[in-house]
Amino acid sequence: MTKVKWGVLGTAGIAKGATIPGMLLADNCEVYAIAGRNPEKVSDFVKRFGFKKSYLSYEELINDSDIEAVYIPLPNNLHKEWVIKSLRAGKNVLCEKPLALNAEEAREMYAVARETGKILMEAYAYLHSPYMESLIADVKSGLIGDPMYIDTSFMTQGYKEDFRLHKELGGGMIYDVGCYCTTMILSLIDSDIDYVKCVAEMTDEGVDAFAGAIMGFKNGARAAFDVGMVLGKDSNARFDRLYVHGTKGDIHSMVPYNASGDVTYNVISEGRHITRMINVPSNYTLEVASLGESILTGKPQFITPEFSIKNAELLDKLLNYIGY
Repeated sequence: MTKVKWGVLGTAGIAKGATIPGMLLADNCEVYAIAGRNPEKVSDFVKRFGFKKSYLSYEELINDSDIEAVYIPLPNNLHKEWVIKSLRAGKNVLCEKPLALNAEEAREMYAVARETGKILMEAYAYLHSPYMESLIADVKSGLIGDPMYIDTSFMTQGYKEDFRLHKELGGGMIYDVGCYCTTMILSLIDSDIDYVKCVAEMTDEGVDAFAGAIMGFKNGARAAFDVGMVLGKDSNARFDRLYVHGTKGDIHSMVPYNASGDVTYNVISEGRHITRMINVPSNYTLEVASLGESILTGKPQFITPEFSIKNAELLDKLLNYIGY
């Protein structure tokens, strides 16, 4: 199989713990080069994952003519700069969520992608999951009727020191995990947004540590979500929930965002109880393989610019509501 040569722009935890291990399992991916500004971290990544090349500057990596695609797991405030530089250097780009700090930035980044003829895709690995495929199919099929209310949560640990605590780095829970909830809601409700309301507990640094939101759609559907760093300090604790209420039934799921392995969710449809059981490989493998296929065959990218911009517009509304 033809493989895409990938470069990784940064030594972030998400790259080390999730995306690069997923890359190694993708048949159409060659884990080729790593760049970072900390020599010890770069050396560790080379030894751990077998990168063929390493660089101590991001510029050197994106100017490597052998590299066809770049994965960007940098802090949120650096996404726009390095996405645009990578696209102009002739690279296809997979950029960690949230793609941009606002919808205007996202539109500018996609304009450069169109101008250069390269692919830019936002990295929501969970959206590539067969769990999500099944969930969306159940909703779209009418099994529970028209979805009228969605409630979802993503709670995680507190942090002693992390980019999520710093406003200048694009920190806060709405940016970090609220974007999972908003993309879930937008994947299941096919309507324009009518209104949003949001409340947040802000830290001394000016970021949202705990937030709750409600939103209404022009078709009459409503949705709500809760996100927060509320489960202790530097533990591995998490809490994820999804509830979808329709005119004919409901879906209940406790499957964590980005879960892999054997997962289940329950459907109640006009009195029938159905349990879906799905085996989910690494979402990160599916994500990288999907973009690789688009690069190699011209297949349309899975997460579209239109979807990412619509989600960025929703995040803007929420963040503006809390005065972020």
